[in-house]
Amino acid sequence: MELSTLKTALLVRDLGSFAAVARLLDLDASSVSRVIAQLEQDVGFRLFQRSTRSLAPTSEGELYLNRIAPLLEELEAAGDEARTTAISPRGTLRMTVSISFAQECLLPVLPEFKEKYPEIDVELLASDSNLDLRADGIDLAVRFGSMPKGDWIVSKLMTTRYRAVASPEYIERTGPVRHPDDLSERECIRFAIPGFRTYWQFREHDSTEAFAVPIGGATVISNALSIRSAARLGMGIALMPIMLIRRDLQKGTLVDLFPDYACAAASFETAAWLVYPSRSYLPQKVRVMIDFLKEHYGRPAL
Repeated sequence: MELSTLKTALLVRDLGSFAAVARLLDLDASSVSRVIAQLEQDVGFRLFQRSTRSLAPTSEGELYLNRIAPLLEELEAAGDEARTTAISPRGTLRMTVSISFAQECLLPVLPEFKEKYPEIDVELLASDSNLDLRADGIDLAVRFGSMPKGDWIVSKLMTTRYRAVASPEYIERTGPVRHPDDLSERECIRFAIPGFRTYWQFREHDSTEAFAVPIGGATVISNALSIRSAARLGMGIALMPIMLIRRDLQKGTLVDLFPDYACAAASFETAAWLVYPSRSYLPQKVRVMIDFLKEHYGRPAL
């Protein structure tokens, strides 16, 4: 039996349906069903119990798939490791990052990566949702916030820092904001994720004591780039990562309201994290992308 057949069976186990596997592999669901039926014929027992509403491994199927999963991983790792000694990195790298990181950080340097590694095809899934690395067949993710939890390998790419900013037009129209506590009476542009839309935190740079300021506003947006645009248009005050507003601060299109304070939303201990599925051997295509990103963005703060 072919390795691709066994990989398909493991995907069916993980995703729970022929249709989901078919979408991931760009096949017809009937093709996936035939692959599984042929495998069941080869091994001599049913791998999955099917019904009109669900699909789950049989007890024999679960035992079989659990035993072959690490063996397949070792076979792939052996092939990857052997290839690294003979050829340059190659293959398709499926990678997911936030829309803002893709736009501001990854796309500007991606041509350099492609020039350096022409045999790696980058399939970029830019999304502000945390996609399932295993279910979506993703090799590498960049995620922001507190350290991700779960059965993953996690490496810090860079520490993130935030600033409370507004446009000069907004300040001229509404008057200066002299202290973070004043934000409770101002129009704030709120990020539509938990921890960002009700309170912002501040502390003086020479202090470890933080205080929370309740914030409100009529505008709630789910994308950081759109929040930046709204702030540029004078729609209110925004809490933004420095990596997205560095040029605005330099040009004066946005103003740092509280330069003497550190700012945060849910936590001051936030970072950009490189996340990839746990395995005994890291494919070369993933390794070189990690090294490339750390070379460009592995700094104390961004």
